[in-house]
Amino acid sequence: MATKKTTDVVAVPSIESVKPIILRDEKTGDCFVLEFNRTSIKFAESRGFNISDIEKSGVNMTLIEELFFYAFRMHHPEKTKADTDKIMYEKLCGLPEKMLERLIELYAVPLNTLVQTEESAKNATMTVEL
Repeated sequence: MATKKTTDVVAVPSIESVKPIILRDEKTGDCFVLEFNRTSIKFAESRGFNISDIEKSGVNMTLIEELFFYAFRMHHPEKTKADTDKIMYEKLCGLPEKMLERLIELYAVPLNTLVQTEESAKNATMTVEL
């Protein structure tokens, strides 16, 4: 995976490199697409969520449940925390470690839009003088 290190807390993947997570319920046919955009991250942060807390504390039940819940906000804002807890515990029977890693990567993708890169600078229509 291509990443750029912008802070000590989160390695920010390039937007094209991280695919969304797709959950399919074999019994009901329900399909959920999990990923983040700036709006869903602002929603999470406005409620006190901080992605760096996961890296600081390791496996923390509350933080992992919250990250999973916020991953639904972009495409499934009608889902409640109780809904996502049920999916995580009853349908998935816990989160696979690779899925948790992907959720963290997906959370970091919108951060890439905050810092100008050589590639994004080519599309800028305004210059900066310092």
